Amino acid sequence: MYHYTQKGPKRGVSLYSYSAEFGFEKTLEDCFEELKDMGAHGIEILANTHIENYPYPTDAWVDKWFALCEKYEVEPVEYGHWIDCRVLQDRVLTTDEAVERLELDMRLAHRLGFRILRTKMSVITDDLAPVENWREIIKGALPLAERLDLKLCPEIHIPTSLNSQMVKDYVAFIEETGTKNFGLNIDFSVFRTRFGENEFVSPGFVPSKPEDIIPLLPYVYCCHAKLFHMSDDFEETMVPYKEVLAILKEHEWDGYLLSEYEGNDKYDYGYEVGQTLRKQHIMMKNILGY
Repeated sequence: MYHYTQKGPKRGVSLYSYSAEFGFEKTLEDCFEELKDMGAHGIEILANTHIENYPYPTDAWVDKWFALCEKYEVEPVEYGHWIDCRVLQDRVLTTDEAVERLELDMRLAHRLGFRILRTKMSVITDDLAPVENWREIIKGALPLAERLDLKLCPEIHIPTSLNSQMVKDYVAFIEETGTKNFGLNIDFSVFRTRFGENEFVSPGFVPSKPEDIIPLLPYVYCCHAKLFHMSDDFEETMVPYKEVLAILKEHEWDGYLLSEYEGNDKYDYGYEVGQTLRKQHIMMKNILGY
C-alpha cells in the first residue's frame, strides 16, 4: 500500500469536495487523477458515498481501490462515516447497537488501509454537541480500535469553538482514559473570519484564533482544510491560512490537511471544483514549501 513519507503537515483532499460531480461527471478514478495532478498525497472518502455496495464491498472493488492508491500515489488517510443513533423511526439505538455499527465501519476502514476515522455521531444541540452517551459508545469501541490501530476522531466544525465545553469534554475523555485511539479532526471553518453578503451565520459564532489550536495539537490526528473562496492570486479569502499553517509547521504537527470545499457555487451547473482545489493546493504549497 502506498505511503507518503513527508514529515509535517501534508496535503490531501476529501472527496466530499466532489459531491456535486461524483457519480455524474466524475468516477472514483477521475478524482484520484485530479489529486495526483494537484500534488495531493492523501484522501478522505465518505463511506456510504464512495464505497461501492457499502458496507460490504466485493474483493474486486477492494483490489481496485488499492490499485488506484498505488497508481496515483495516494494514501488512504481518513474514512468518513456516521453513527446514526436515530436511524430507527421508533427509538434511538442502544449503546450496544451504536458500538456494533461503529465496529462495522472500523473493520471496513482497516480493510481499506485507513488508520483515521472521522466518526460523526448524532447531534442534540445547535452547536453540534453529540448524543449524551457518546463516552459509552467510544469506550465500547476502543478495544477494537486498539487492536486495529485506528483513531476515532469527531470533527470540530463551525459553529463550535476550539475553546468550547464540548472540546474540553473530548480532551478530558482522552486524558482520563489515556487512550491514543480517540482524538480530534479540526475543521478550519472554526477559524473563519468572513462570510458572504447573504450567507447564513450561526448566532453567537465567534471565530477561534489560530493559536487556539496549539494546546489541542497532541490530540489532533487530521484536519479538514476547509475552503470557501479562492482568489485568482491563490489566497483563501475567508480563512487565515497563513497563520494556521505557520502554527502547524512551527509545532511540527505531522498529519494531513484534507481539502474540503464548501463554496456557494459548488452545486452550480457546470462548476468544476477541481480548479478551485488546485488553487488551494498552490497556496498551501507556497506556505508549506512542499
